[in-house]
Amino acid sequence: MSEVRGQRSDGVPPPTDTDGHGAVDDMLDAENKRMAENLVTKVSRLKSLAYDIDREADDQNEYLDNMDSNFLSATGLLTGSVKRFSTMVRSSRDNRRILCYVSVGLVLAFFLLYYLISRIQR
Repeated sequence: MSEVRGQRSDGVPPPTDTDGHGAVDDMLDAENKRMAENLVTKVSRLKSLAYDIDREADDQNEYLDNMDSNFLSATGLLTGSVKRFSTMVRSSRDNRRILCYVSVGLVLAFFLLYYLISRIQR
């Protein structure tokens, strides 16, 4: 079985580098473009998500800062009230009697309001 130069024994010419090379390149180029577009889409989604996370973190930090200042003002208010209360308790007997009446009145007012609100909701 002798081979003629440029032909195989079955009569089919051997493949050359130029046969179908352009089609493979076109197919690979199209696949690269498709994958690049897919990557661009994913990157833009991730960028949008990162921006949303950053904005949410800023909002939460602002909320926590405001909460901190609210707690500080409430602490100052309670501290002042406790000081006035302790001064009143340490003072004369008349102030203790007034403090007792005010405390009983506040407790009664609370229960009266609770009773009235519960009747309205029925």
